[in-house]
Amino acid sequence: MQIARDLVPGLANRATVLTIGRFDGVHLGHQQLIRTTVERARALDMLSAVLTWEPNPRAVLQPGQPLQLLTDLDEKIEQIRRLEPDLLIIAPFTNEIRQLSAAEYMARICAAVPVREIWVGEDFAMGRGREGDIPRLMEIGRELGFAVGALSKYMMAGIPVSSSRIRELVLAGNVAGAGALLGRPFALRGLVTRGDGRGRQIGFPTANLQVNPDVVVPAHGVYACRTYLATGEVVPTVTNIGVRPTFDGTRQVVEAHLIDWQGDLYDQHLRIELLMRLRNERKFSGIDELVAQIRHDVAEARVVLGVPTTS
Repeated sequence: MQIARDLVPGLANRATVLTIGRFDGVHLGHQQLIRTTVERARALDMLSAVLTWEPNPRAVLQPGQPLQLLTDLDEKIEQIRRLEPDLLIIAPFTNEIRQLSAAEYMARICAAVPVREIWVGEDFAMGRGREGDIPRLMEIGRELGFAVGALSKYMMAGIPVSSSRIRELVLAGNVAGAGALLGRPFALRGLVTRGDGRGRQIGFPTANLQVNPDVVVPAHGVYACRTYLATGEVVPTVTNIGVRPTFDGTRQVVEAHLIDWQGDLYDQHLRIELLMRLRNERKFSGIDELVAQIRHDVAEARVVLGVPTTS
């Protein structure tokens, strides 16, 4: 997959099937749309392309509001890559771009890639004031030489799969439910930074993950997880998200205890998949009670993750 970071004229010279969207989460509905684009391009012997934006348009359209993204850019790229489009265009979204009409923006796209088909979701709209809905996009297509296809919402158990629905589940701590709609476990990425060492002092060293502040963080609690190291190693993990009330903490932290693993993770980037919430965060009467509960959490995580107990 080739990645382009701007819409520049002449970006591609091969007839193209394109899909456009924010693709926050790259959930099952997004995957269906991208797969349709790739399959159509292969059937027509054309280039398959995905166009998304950075920053997320909400950062420009609703400045100052928390984004609570399901995926940072690296995660989005990784998940789109798995769907095997030929080209990913990460176009800038600015105040100047937001003022363009749908026809003006599509003219820019068509100057960059020779679009012959566009595939979008049924509620898609683009351009100033979202005036570029599907009927308007079809009109523009007749002028610029492309056809428009629209897919119905992806349904699961009679409910549409959407980024907003998945975000609600994550915020409620229902990472298993969120994972079902994503088609994979919800994940956090970040850099391991130095903490106060309390975990190591009580026998359960943790990696303190500094996550992207624009990414949604699940409800406070303890989670059974898998951690992906930079080396490619995958390690079963128990992760605490919260403020550590037993130590009278006030700052939210993401602390991952890698089960049966030893080593130095400082300044390394980790990707943690959260599979199941084990319990709420709570304040304990003292260190002994906390340690006993952590032992129980690790044992429960072993069962969830299918990890045998060490002798």
